[in-house]
Amino acid sequence: MTSASETREGLVLTRGWRDTPRGLLIELWVATADGPVRVELTRERAVMFVRRGTKADATARREVELTDLRGQPVDALYFGTRRKALDARDQLRAEGVSVYESDVRPHDRFLMERFVTGSCRLRGKLTRRDGHAEMRDPKVTTSEASPPLRRLSLDIETDGMDGPVISMALVDDETSMVLMVGEGTAPAGVTFVPNERALLERSLAHVRARDPDLLLGWNVVGFDLTHLEKRCDTHRLRFDIGRGRGRATILAPQSASQLPIPRIPGRAVLDGIRCLEAATYSFESFALEDVAQSLLGEGKAIDHGVDKVAEIQRMHREDPAALARYNRRDAELVLEIFDATDLTDFMVARQRMTGLPLSRVGGSVAAFDHLYLPRLHRHGHVAGDTADVPRGGLMAPGGVVLASRPGLYRNVVVFDFKSLYPSIIRTFRVDPMGLAFPHEDPIEGFDGASFARERHILPGLIEDLWRQRDAAKRANDKPRSTAIKILMNSFYGVLGTPGCRFFDPRLASSITRRGHAIIRETRDRLIADGYPVIYGDTDSLFVWLGDDRDAEDCLQTARQLADTLNTWWTERIHDEHDVTSALELEFETHFTRFFMPTLRGSDEGSAKRYAGLVRDGDEPRLVIKGLEAVRTDWTPLARRFQRELIWRVFHDDEVETWVREFRRALFAGELDQELVYKKRLRRRVEDYKHNLPPHVKAAQRLGRDVKEIRYVITTEGPEPVEIEHGPIDHHHYLDRQLGPAAEGILAALGLSFEAIAGDQLALF
Repeated sequence: MTSASETREGLVLTRGWRDTPRGLLIELWVATADGPVRVELTRERAVMFVRRGTKADATARREVELTDLRGQPVDALYFGTRRKALDARDQLRAEGVSVYESDVRPHDRFLMERFVTGSCRLRGKLTRRDGHAEMRDPKVTTSEASPPLRRLSLDIETDGMDGPVISMALVDDETSMVLMVGEGTAPAGVTFVPNERALLERSLAHVRARDPDLLLGWNVVGFDLTHLEKRCDTHRLRFDIGRGRGRATILAPQSASQLPIPRIPGRAVLDGIRCLEAATYSFESFALEDVAQSLLGEGKAIDHGVDKVAEIQRMHREDPAALARYNRRDAELVLEIFDATDLTDFMVARQRMTGLPLSRVGGSVAAFDHLYLPRLHRHGHVAGDTADVPRGGLMAPGGVVLASRPGLYRNVVVFDFKSLYPSIIRTFRVDPMGLAFPHEDPIEGFDGASFARERHILPGLIEDLWRQRDAAKRANDKPRSTAIKILMNSFYGVLGTPGCRFFDPRLASSITRRGHAIIRETRDRLIADGYPVIYGDTDSLFVWLGDDRDAEDCLQTARQLADTLNTWWTERIHDEHDVTSALELEFETHFTRFFMPTLRGSDEGSAKRYAGLVRDGDEPRLVIKGLEAVRTDWTPLARRFQRELIWRVFHDDEVETWVREFRRALFAGELDQELVYKKRLRRRVEDYKHNLPPHVKAAQRLGRDVKEIRYVITTEGPEPVEIEHGPIDHHHYLDRQLGPAAEGILAALGLSFEAIAGDQLALF
C-alpha cells in the first residue's frame, strides 16, 4: 500500500551503490523510530570533473562555475553508470589527462553534498513491506534524529578453526538463544538441531526475526561472519542475514594491513575489538577474556593455558551444557563491554561527526573528504584524485622531543597545550584551499607555505567542532566529546599522508614546525623566568619547581605560570601575525615525586619514558610511561618488580634488602607463575625460516599454529607453558628481566643491581 508523501528521520545504517540495466542505483538503509526504511535513489548519475576543453565522452557534459586548485576552470562529466565513468577515467588517464574526484563513490557523494553525516530526513512516498518500509527517490536532507537502535550479539563455536559450526549463541537486549548440533534431550536454554545446515538455517531465520539494527561480536567480521558465509556456501545456502532478505557478503582484505569489510544490507556490524581501538582504548591483549577482566572484572569459562579447540570439542561431546554456557557467555560479554564503555554511543557519535559508516573502522582520510569536499565545492573548487597525489620529496617532521634531564625529582609539574595541532590550524589558518589561494596579506607558514587570512575551510571547521566538544563536555556526553577530540586530532595526520587527495608536505610542516617553535620558545621563557624544564614532548613540558615546596604552593605556582604564558602567547601572536591566538596552555599534573631515566648504558636522558607519583585525593598513584612496568613484552615478574621498586624509591623505603629477598624468592621457585612471556605471532609458524625469535621457537615446540604463544625460558630454551617443560632458567630472568628493570632506578640512588643481587652473591 502506497501513501501520500510522508516524512521519516533516522540514522543511516548502511549505504551502497550498484549499476543496473536502468542505470546507477544508490541504496540507503535508515533506522527510524518507526522501523527501518530502505531508500532507493535512481536519479543520480556518476560524476567526475576535467579541465575545460578536454575531449571526453560522457552521457552529459556541463560547464560549472568551478575551478581546480590551480584556478583552472573545469567541466562536470555525468555518466549513467559508475562503470562507464570509470572506463572514461581510465581512458583519459591513458591519454595523460588529469581527472578530478573520479574516485568519490556515488553514495558518498550523494550524502556529503547534502551534509548528511549520521542522520537524515526523508520526504517522499512510503511503501510498506514485510518488516520494513521503502521510499523511492525521496528528498534527503541532514537531520539530528537519534532513534533507538536494536542490537544483537553473536558468537560461533566450530569443530576446529576451519571446521563446521557446532554451536551458535544469539543474544540481544531481551532474548538469549543457543543453537547446537546435537541429539537427545537438550540442556535448558539450548536448542538441538540435527546438523550444521539446520543450525545455519535456524540462526539466519532468528536474526531476521529479531531484526537488529546492529550486529555485535568479538572479531565478528574476521572470524564469525566470514566463517558463516563460507559454511553457507558449502551448503549452498544464501547468506541472507541482511534486511529485505538481502544477501550479505564479507569482502576479503586486499592486503595484510587491511581488514575484511562487511556488506550486510540494513545492518551495521560493530566489532568490539575495532570499536575499542577506534575509541583509543588500549589493553595488553585484546583477547575477550583479557578485555572483560580489565573492564568488567570477570571473564569466560576456559582458562588460559588450555587448548581451546580441544576443550570445545570435548565439551561438545561430553558436556553440551558447559559448551552452551561458554558460547552464550562470549556473546553476553560483548554486550556488557559495549555497555560499560558506552561504545555504541561512541560509534554513533563518530558517524555523526565524520560521515563514516558505522561498520567502518579507520578511515580518517575518508572522513576528511566527507567534511571538506562539499565545503570546497561551495567555495567554487574541486579536488584531484588521490591516485594523482605526488609521492616522495619533502616530508614534514614529527613532533618535537626535548632533551631530558635524567634523575629523581620532587615537585615536577606538567603543562600541556590543549589540542596543540588543531589550535595551530585555527590560529595560523593552515588549510589546503588557503594554501592554493593565499591572496594578499597571507599568513606565513613553513617551507615556503603561506595561507589565506580570510578565505579558508579547515580552521572554521575545527572552530565549530571545538564548540561542539565544549558543549558535549558541559552535557557530560563523553562518547560525543571523545569522538570530536579524535576527529580534530586526526586532521594533522591526514594532511601529512600521501593517501590524502590534499596532501602537500607544506601543510603538515606548517603544523609541526610551528609546534616545535611554540614548545621551544615556551621552554626558553620558563627557563628565563627561573623554572628548569627537564623534558618536553610534542605538546607537553615538564617543569621542576624545586624540592622544597609544599603541594599547595606548587599548584598555585603552576596555575599562575599557565595564565602568564597564555597571556604572553596571545599578545605575541597578535603583534607578530595580527590574528587571535587559539593556543591554550593547561596545567595538567603535579608529580610529587618524578623519575626520568637515562638511556641504557649511557648518561644521556631518555625520551617518552618516565615515572611519577601523583595524588588522587588522599591516595597516591603511580603514573608510568614507556618503562618496562607497562610493556607487554616483559614478564609479569619484571613489571611487578619495577613497579614495586619505583614505589619504594618514591616513598624513601629501604631497597637493598628488598631486592635481595626478591632474588632469593626467584631462585627458590616461589615466583615461577610470573615468569611467562606472552607474544603474538604475525604469521603462521611454518612461515618463519631464519633467525627464529624465542616465541617462534616455543610455538614450534607446541606443534600447531597459534596466534598467541605463552612460554617460559628453561634450561632447554623457550618452551610453551601448555606442555610439560624443563627446569626454569632462573639466571635468565635475573639477568634479562630484573636487572634491566632495576638498573636505571638504582643508579639514580647511587646503587648497582649487580652489586646488590648479581650472580656473585652465589659465591657467599
